[in-house]
Amino acid sequence: MRIVIAEDNVLLSEGLRLLLGTRGHEVVAVAEGAPSFAEAVRRHSPDLAVVDVRLPPDFRDEGIRAAIAARVERPGFPVLVLSQYVEQDYAGELLSDGRGGVGYLLKDRVGRVSEFVDALDRVAAGGTVMDPEVVSQLLTRRPRDPLESLTAREREVLALMAEGRDNAGIAERLVVTTNAVHKHIGNIFAKLGLAPTDSGHRRVRAVLAYLEHR
Repeated sequence: MRIVIAEDNVLLSEGLRLLLGTRGHEVVAVAEGAPSFAEAVRRHSPDLAVVDVRLPPDFRDEGIRAAIAARVERPGFPVLVLSQYVEQDYAGELLSDGRGGVGYLLKDRVGRVSEFVDALDRVAAGGTVMDPEVVSQLLTRRPRDPLESLTAREREVLALMAEGRDNAGIAERLVVTTNAVHKHIGNIFAKLGLAPTDSGHRRVRAVLAYLEHR
């Protein structure tokens, strides 16, 4: 099995390389960041990827987002997330696409090498492997505030929309162009899931969402 690893911890990535080599697998690339991981997947067309959730430069959710992007580009591409953290929102997205070939294990809870290698094989074969703690956190997570995905500027624009200002008034208040305001409002609609075909008035529905979650 040909594997790409996305892990910035050199000791861990080299340890995985050696371990997998002794089990007959080949690590074709080790990426320390999301861009180099995406490039490695395209270049080597591996059978599976082992990915940490948090990668440079911000060490937030770059790894798991890169894994999701890789599966969009290559539907069903097997990915095993091996991390110290549970990134709930993206973990749910990764596991809910219905294609299988995914796993999410916590580094501190991998007790035996044989279990880890078995998890790799199951994911590569299209199965799903989940640490019980990941399952627990996903089942008990609180509903996400839809406004959390908005940038600070988009929140400002939405707040001014709630005051009843039109695009020109918002632009004047924020000292930006009306085109910039139009772009921000488009982003707000998209992030709140308000499609152009929405039967309700998107501007009104966006304001109602803002008032509801203030």
